[in-house]
Amino acid sequence: MSIKILICDDDSLIRESLKILLPLKGDIEVIGEASNGQEGIDFCLANETDVALIDIRMPILNGVEAVREIVEKTKTKCLVLTTFDEEDYINQALSYGAKGYILKNNSPDEIANSIISVYNNTIVINENVLDKFHGKESEPAISKYNFTDREKDIIKALSDGLCNKEISKKLFISEGTIRNYITVILDKTGLDHRTALAVNYLKGNL
Repeated sequence: MSIKILICDDDSLIRESLKILLPLKGDIEVIGEASNGQEGIDFCLANETDVALIDIRMPILNGVEAVREIVEKTKTKCLVLTTFDEEDYINQALSYGAKGYILKNNSPDEIANSIISVYNNTIVINENVLDKFHGKESEPAISKYNFTDREKDIIKALSDGLCNKEISKKLFISEGTIRNYITVILDKTGLDHRTALAVNYLKGNL
């Protein structure tokens, strides 16, 4: 079964290029396109979409706000594809639930592989984006913390893309307890949100 994707970008050339190239690189079907964030939200609300490929800077409504609405109101997974690697955009998009943040200078193969990874609940972040995302001060501090076995279980589950309800079923603890664990872990590391924990875990920093 094909992965159904939406391409949300205000550059028509980018949209047309991806519509042609992506289906050639894997089991991917482009089912729609949007030229701004609001159109992207409307499409995902009206159509069953597996992955939304979303640019950041767009008219009417930007990609960061589009990610927040799409994640809150649909089951669509969001992958940010942009030319901008500013830390504020990265943090906002990931805190709102984006499953990945990659740059447009990636090859079509790399973009297609990122879509497939996000579809399979794997978080995808470009290496050069990760350098900005971590910051120079956070990495050395993280390695100093000794997590409990249960905290490690929570971090591992987050890195697998599981929501609190899914973690609850897997670990046989309540969602409220999970939220408490996540709060404690964030306090220990000084990180801002659960995606930051997952990214640091995948990088081998936890």
